[in-house]
Amino acid sequence: MRSNLPKELAALDRRFVLAESDLMVADAVVTLERPRSVDDLILEADFLKDERLPYWADVWPSCTALASIVAALPGTGQRALELGCGLGLVTVGAMRAGFDVMATDYYDDALLFTRRNALRNTGHAPATRMVDWREFPSDLGRFDLVLASDVLYEKEYAELVAAAIDWSLAPGGRALVGDPGRVAAPDFLAACKARGLATRLFATVPWSEPPARQTINIHEITRL
Repeated sequence: MRSNLPKELAALDRRFVLAESDLMVADAVVTLERPRSVDDLILEADFLKDERLPYWADVWPSCTALASIVAALPGTGQRALELGCGLGLVTVGAMRAGFDVMATDYYDDALLFTRRNALRNTGHAPATRMVDWREFPSDLGRFDLVLASDVLYEKEYAELVAAAIDWSLAPGGRALVGDPGRVAAPDFLAACKARGLATRLFATVPWSEPPARQTINIHEITRL
């Protein structure tokens, strides 16, 4: 256990068997600590409540792609919000770019791992908050940059993510959403447009880990 960590973050060593992943983000290494087995985290009670599965504990290609793009942005003096922070890779990229980050997720443990990974890789912990997109908090505030990666894997998330961006995006701000072609992506773009938000394809990032191949689309959302 690391004695220099806050108590709740050090407790992750006792609660989980941990593994590490080294990832290249904008030409620099990020070391992510994560639970070694995602399958061990599946809880029947969570699934029966609202079909929750611990997707937060995996390292997804879309996160790596978006983190690399965000890490290269000028972020000093700007606020960023991550929707569905998972292990914190995109948050780390944004913090390295100088953004003041609020990381949010639907799992308490995701927030703990995000804080721990940010501390390890940047020396600082972001602000974190538990957020349910179905009951999006009215006091979260507005942000210059809203980030989300691989969050459109259920059809219902199209409108929920579009609404979250609409409610949290500051005037003149933008959102960047990384997606590998999930089922809800077309409906998400349509939901953004229905809310008066402009969308465009900001970048495409090829990803390959044989035999799997993906193209990560980075969508930019702004106000008209």
